[in-house]
Amino acid sequence: MKKEKIYIFDTTLRDGAQTEGVDFSVEDKNKIAKILSNIGVDYIEGGWPGANPVDNEFFDKSPNLGSSKFTAFGMTKKNEISADNDPNLSPLMNANCNTVCVVGKTWDFHVKTALAIKNEDNLKNIKETTRHFVKNKKEFIFDAEHFFDGYKSNPNYALDCLKQAYDEGARWIVLCDTNGGTLPNEVGDIINKITKIIPGKNLGIHAHNDTENAVSNSLTAVLAGARQIQGTINGLGERCGNANLMSIIPTLFLKNTFSDKFDLNIKKEKLNSLTECSRFLDEILNKKPNKSMAYVGGSAFSHKGGLHVSAVKKNPKTYEHIDPKDVGNHRNIIVSNQAGRSNIISRLENYGIKIDPKDDKVQKILNEVKEREFTGYSYDGADASFELLANKLLGKLPEYLKVKNYSVNVNKDKELKTTAKVTFIIDGKEINCSGEGNGPVNALDNAIRSNFKKVEKYYKYFSDLKLLDYKVRILNTGTGATTRVSIESTDKTGKSWFTIGVSQNIIEASFKALIDSLEYKLFKEKAPANIHEK
Repeated sequence: MKKEKIYIFDTTLRDGAQTEGVDFSVEDKNKIAKILSNIGVDYIEGGWPGANPVDNEFFDKSPNLGSSKFTAFGMTKKNEISADNDPNLSPLMNANCNTVCVVGKTWDFHVKTALAIKNEDNLKNIKETTRHFVKNKKEFIFDAEHFFDGYKSNPNYALDCLKQAYDEGARWIVLCDTNGGTLPNEVGDIINKITKIIPGKNLGIHAHNDTENAVSNSLTAVLAGARQIQGTINGLGERCGNANLMSIIPTLFLKNTFSDKFDLNIKKEKLNSLTECSRFLDEILNKKPNKSMAYVGGSAFSHKGGLHVSAVKKNPKTYEHIDPKDVGNHRNIIVSNQAGRSNIISRLENYGIKIDPKDDKVQKILNEVKEREFTGYSYDGADASFELLANKLLGKLPEYLKVKNYSVNVNKDKELKTTAKVTFIIDGKEINCSGEGNGPVNALDNAIRSNFKKVEKYYKYFSDLKLLDYKVRILNTGTGATTRVSIESTDKTGKSWFTIGVSQNIIEASFKALIDSLEYKLFKEKAPANIHEK
């Protein structure tokens, strides 16, 4: 049986740009469009020509997107102005692309309340706008805004709106759940009825995530007959977001319900680019990735419980619905107070350390982890600190930074001033470091790195080191509460690592996490050891 084609329409650069705190530059848009075209999505909606200078420039210098169709967005013509003379339609017509996506009202409540025009006038505007672009040889997509709410309120009128565009030659009629309140069963029932009037090969779905059902609604729409899915990278979008293409695309490929019946123009070998694509958008937005995101999240294939890890080591299918490599992700075995020997062995294997499962050192590491976690440590999100601890207990960690003493002074006169001093013993010599910063950790960091020119063999390893994030968590109550500090660091490789420190003194907790970060950098770079290591 011949499979039907599903078309993927990405609106990250337009609908995703409406997200609170998101402000794409032209350079950002070019980078995102390039990675989407590399994956092979069918349509890339670049924005709204004429609406702002960024979109104007982006369309003036339209990127080469290969087989992906560069698409301009706009809205139906204004009332009582002809399509030929509407100043909002001209930029779309003149945009350097062959496809336009135009939104129009299909809910009579919106026609009355938002547009303040008659229902008949709205129908005319949809009809004439469609005719205007079709006669000028543009591939025309009609986004039926608020369609599901409109259909539930006044089905005959909502259908009339669709027919105005379809009868005038629209390639796609996209049914939009703009408020995001429609449930999957409603989507399926309504689209089943629509396909009796407009063929499914001309229907699309645009779902918002206000009930956490955008992905479910999109997939349900396909099963009901729709053949285009609109969405964004990571579900980026206004309010609660859009349908997440990073979940939809692998589901269409990897779940038999869809893969047995449907094809995509995206090549299956491009699936392993999805995790990179997801993280790339977060990097552009300077946003921490959502670890819990399906398929591409950092925790999507993480295993913590000892029984789970033991089973996964025997066969990953026991707790993984797909091979993480299919989407460019990886398995993560977490070490915590819920860990068993299997967690420790699996994590050591990830570090390239081969050890006999019956070796007493495995239990030694496990006991140490559980004891430390009882005092406040948490190695769930501190892989680098755990790797240092494990190698130390295995006798494989050289001594790098031997600390003799340190101090931090915070002084407030006319302005706040923080200074730090650290004394190391390196190769038998005392190295005195001092520095200032906008806080204790920053001062300690500056004191160490700005003075390590005195020890050339270590300074060169720190030249590209950056501290990305610093978090403090108070673990119990009172002024003498235990504090847990987590530090995220990175270097020129772009890969991050996390270290942790725990103490009743926030400065000491911070210093422990900072030293772990520095030592991990030296360890992974195979830096020479302090020659007076014990």
